[in-house]
Amino acid sequence: MKLTILGCHSATPRANTNPTAQILEIKNHVFLIDCGEGTQVELRRNRIKFSRIKHIFISHLHGDHYFGLIGLVNTFSLLSRETELNIYAPKGLKEVILLQMKLAGGWTKYPLIFHELESKEPQLIYEDDKVTVTTIPLDHRIYTNGFLFREKENDRKLNIDAVNEANINVAYFRKLKQGADVVNEDGVLIDNKTVTIDPKPPKSYAYCSDTAYNERIVPQIKNVTALYHESTFLEKNRDLCEPTKHSSAKQAATIAKHANVGTLILGHYSTRYDDIREFKVEAETEFDNVKLAMDSKVFNF
Repeated sequence: MKLTILGCHSATPRANTNPTAQILEIKNHVFLIDCGEGTQVELRRNRIKFSRIKHIFISHLHGDHYFGLIGLVNTFSLLSRETELNIYAPKGLKEVILLQMKLAGGWTKYPLIFHELESKEPQLIYEDDKVTVTTIPLDHRIYTNGFLFREKENDRKLNIDAVNEANINVAYFRKLKQGADVVNEDGVLIDNKTVTIDPKPPKSYAYCSDTAYNERIVPQIKNVTALYHESTFLEKNRDLCEPTKHSSAKQAATIAKHANVGTLILGHYSTRYDDIREFKVEAETEFDNVKLAMDSKVFNF
């Protein structure tokens, strides 16, 4: 599982900072999460192939999380894309994008599919044989979701020496990987665990964009491999959290501690702060394993 930060600052783009966008590579998928201004430039800077992006997840309709989308959608057409593009976003974004395209007198050369989100409860919005994506309802000034990405359980691995010694026909290898006991060539039932190896535990990533402190999300993100949680403010400006529906670094770390996550990644910093290292120092008063998102930074899990 690989996470590339394309942008991690709040509100407005600046010369050296970009608004929110991330790429999550998981089980051969390349998922784009939010799409602030400058996203396609950062995709090129980080050498991420546009053609691999088939699913885009937009958390909410504040501009710093989606103003880069229409440009990216248009660029896909200019690149003669044919593969369908799925966009998962709050209801309303489809209307915005279609109006922009209508007034420009054009349409995509590829299937553009919108999945409009309205539920205020966790909702499974994507699933295949390798991964699931579920919404995480957040507490912001407008309808907002985070996203929980989970790998499905991996197949068990064959202990080939043990399999051969147990005289198991190759026709049963698939069943062994699926965890089944099988009968060998001598008619003896072989216990699966004696000839297979436990798979690596599935990984998971919780993305919690703009939100006030919200303990209701804790049960859903319990024990995730990594949590990205917004930390717009420091505690010295905590009075700004409630009216803006944002979190402080300490509040983000408190959520991470309650959820027993593996790694906490902070981001969505207000540009009022000159040194983002202060966010890490503050968060570490509550939680040990804290990382700072930075534009073009890559995390491997």
